[in-house]
Amino acid sequence: MNSSQKTYDDETSEKAKSIVKSYLINNYHGIEDIELGELYQSPMGSITVDGKVNGNEEFSITFTDKLKVRSLVVKSKNFPEEKEQCKEKDCNY
Repeated sequence: MNSSQKTYDDETSEKAKSIVKSYLINNYHGIEDIELGELYQSPMGSITVDGKVNGNEEFSITFTDKLKVRSLVVKSKNFPEEKEQCKEKDCNY
């Protein structure tokens, strides 16, 4: 980790990771396993976490300062498909 990056306390980290898991399960089909890295501050200042679903499908999620999902960046070709009802607007998480 770059020493200039902000670190996050355990409570914030656990809350953010719980939100990521809920978001993925509620918005995507076939989520069986979720692996998450440590939270870090992106170059633009957002709280960010990288991870994998189902063993090898990579993603990155950034949060608002209130720990709402701002964006999901899919980094794999076979990432699970978004649920139809969640395409226009994120489903509750």
